[in-house]
Amino acid sequence: MKRALLALFTIALAGLMAGGGGFFYLKAQAHAPGLNAEPLRIYIKPGLGVSAIAARFQDAGVIQDPLMLRIWARLTKAHTKLRAGEYDIPARARIVDVLNILQSGKTVVRKLTLAEGLTVTEALLVVQDAEGLSGEITDIPDEGWLLPETYHYSWGDTRNALIGRMADDMGEALSRLWRERPKDHVLKTPKEVLILASIVEKETSVAEERAKIAGVFFNRLKKGMRLQSDPTVVYALTNGSGALGRALTRDDLKIQSPYNTYRIKGLPPAPIANPGLAALEAVIRPETTDALYFVADGSGGHVFARTLKEHNRNVREWRKIKRAQTQGGS
Repeated sequence: MKRALLALFTIALAGLMAGGGGFFYLKAQAHAPGLNAEPLRIYIKPGLGVSAIAARFQDAGVIQDPLMLRIWARLTKAHTKLRAGEYDIPARARIVDVLNILQSGKTVVRKLTLAEGLTVTEALLVVQDAEGLSGEITDIPDEGWLLPETYHYSWGDTRNALIGRMADDMGEALSRLWRERPKDHVLKTPKEVLILASIVEKETSVAEERAKIAGVFFNRLKKGMRLQSDPTVVYALTNGSGALGRALTRDDLKIQSPYNTYRIKGLPPAPIANPGLAALEAVIRPETTDALYFVADGSGGHVFARTLKEHNRNVREWRKIKRAQTQGGS
């Protein structure tokens, strides 16, 4: 069957080339503007031959006659150099343009941004939903071990491979920062840095506050005080599945969990989220402060205090702000 098709193709090619004008006719067809009025994106699966590729571009409305692409590809020996992948095809792309693009291997570069502070569960959902990735997620990293960043990938890359890159990047960043730590650093292992950085990440979205909040936690650790961090309680209640969806209650703060820093001393056993590079750096080089407490100020930031009396006053102010916000929204 294949020999018969090859013979028919050879006959067709010979017929088109017959006569002095045959080659120039083919060349004119190969250089004629394509049919697509707008740019488009086409994915060429691995393993497709030139015939299937020509049909793909006909179906996409780029070329009218796939035979012309097949013949020109063979005449120019491009048929053995066409590469799979996702490509951007310009408007009115000619056959010569299509073949050049597919030989270049310059595939579309896609982007996926992993936001700071997501749990591993939330991060894996982002990867799962990313367009163009392939394969099931079977490699589940430990909590906190994915570096939030913008990652580039190509259509067909596997989800496990991308997750592996995220984990490798976190490992490299943590190792580098650990080597740069001060000699008298309070934390004793890279894992402790990762744990505290995850708490700092969840405590504030204000970049300028991270190092100061890290400094407050350092002060509390030195004094043997509990960290009393609300995000750790949320993690205990949700088991890392995501947001709690409501405010914490007094009963929530009493939950028995190794992650509840209102009940345990020191750090929880593992991170509560994936901290970004800035949070890691804040924990490696915390701000020197005499503050031991902080509470939200109603504008996205926090108010810091040295004494419990001062902190309680700040808490009362925060509750007033919260009530006013609740009433204003009702």
